[in-house]
Amino acid sequence: MSRKCDYCGKTRVRGFQITRRGLAKKKGGVGKKITGRNKRDFRPNLQYVRAVIEGEIHRVRICTGCLKRGKVTKPPQKVRPVVAVAAPAPETTEAAPAEPKPEEGAEE
Repeated sequence: MSRKCDYCGKTRVRGFQITRRGLAKKKGGVGKKITGRNKRDFRPNLQYVRAVIEGEIHRVRICTGCLKRGKVTKPPQKVRPVVAVAAPAPETTEAAPAEPKPEEGAEE
């Protein structure tokens, strides 16, 4: 499995990790000195994504640069059916209507 973007072909780049010591001239020192160079790889930030390619959905490895630029089309989200749960029916009690209370100042 290669570490390569399926769209733009970006791969690793070989380089060096440079170790320096000393104080920079602009900070009042005599300058930085290189004390070591170690080989290293600069790898692309690859992500597995589902993409629509020629009308079909495939999983591809694509770098985040291509992903941000919108060079691939993602498929629509899967629609999951909503399961409706039947709520219990509210209880209805047929109570006799309460008689109105006579007002306090009124006599019959």
